[in-house]
Amino acid sequence: MGADSGYRWVVLAVGTVAQAATATYFLGLSAVTPALRDHFGLGLAGVGALIGAISVGLVLTLITWGGAADRFGERGVMTIGLLGSAAALGGTALVSNPVVAGVLLLLAGASGASVNAASGRAVLTWFPTARRGMAMAVRQTSVPIGTALAAVSLPPISRVWGVPAVFVALALTCLVAAVAVAIWVREPPGRPARGTRPTTSTLAVMADRRLLRLSLSGLLLVVPQFLGSVFLVEVLHDGAGLSLGLAGGLLALAQVLGAAGRLGNGLWSDKVASRLGPLRIIALASALGFGLAAALEPGPAPLLAAILVPAAATAISWNGLVFTAAGELAPPDRAATAMAVSNTANYVGAAAAPALGGLVAELAGLPVMLAMGGAAALAAFVTLRRLAEPVMHSHADA
Repeated sequence: MGADSGYRWVVLAVGTVAQAATATYFLGLSAVTPALRDHFGLGLAGVGALIGAISVGLVLTLITWGGAADRFGERGVMTIGLLGSAAALGGTALVSNPVVAGVLLLLAGASGASVNAASGRAVLTWFPTARRGMAMAVRQTSVPIGTALAAVSLPPISRVWGVPAVFVALALTCLVAAVAVAIWVREPPGRPARGTRPTTSTLAVMADRRLLRLSLSGLLLVVPQFLGSVFLVEVLHDGAGLSLGLAGGLLALAQVLGAAGRLGNGLWSDKVASRLGPLRIIALASALGFGLAAALEPGPAPLLAAILVPAAATAISWNGLVFTAAGELAPPDRAATAMAVSNTANYVGAAAAPALGGLVAELAGLPVMLAMGGAAALAAFVTLRRLAEPVMHSHADA
């Protein structure tokens, strides 16, 4: 078991790299939207739809990939998915028609969804209960890490070599991640033979009321997460009068604090042997923070920032707890499917929250939009009340 104990960190590292590779185009493409508009001849709505096609592909295929990972194992599913992403992104570099590019990006999202489902299962099955929250939190930091790397690297690539080079770079990133997965990820000891049909059906997993309540809480918590991320600069700059540079710096601070919070929450959940207890506290803290910010808006600006930045960071920090709890709620042979169900709910919320928040802000003002984030977090807390803690099982506990 000693060798396996050390090897699990290799699995975590490779899974984190694979998830970061998909994040470079899931979220990182927004760093070059002006260049995309010029290259494809699009307006703001058009480029938004182009990038949004990636999320559409992901939502449509997450559960299917989760089922495949449960049946065939993580290595093959992630390798095939990353190779598919590389092919679709490479193909996008060769086209100038925005409709064709949108179809290819939809395929890239559909392929990359394999990593969302399978890498979480790999971490869940390799790590024992006492370290699983921390391990999953490390994996969850891959999303802001991948997004940040894309934000730093893609704009200069676009300026020097053009948009096709951006997609070539993203394709190569996925290709390298696919090779790493194929070489270094293997199944944990005690896993059923590859291709073995899980004993629990996909429909049974999706009908589990505990999983549905947990997934609903995640969908609700996505609302303050994305309202805080998307509109924090708007609230602090246009609403409270801070300079654009300072407001942007505070947004970056919220993201850094949120990433640190993901790690801290994972360690916290391991220490108290509970995923849902910390999650309830985070939901209440988010509700309180957004409620206070709504009452204070438009300021005084320093006080508003002192409340809204920690509230936004708190609203970023919960994802690993829900993801881990979803895997632990499921039967051992259906962890990837359960995590895919939870993740699908999160992405639905992520797609809806910014548009709905912007509409509310336009019609009723920024305070009402902030209050909507607080109300959603409070509703998540109510949803989580009396939800039984998952049984924490894993092959790694043996």
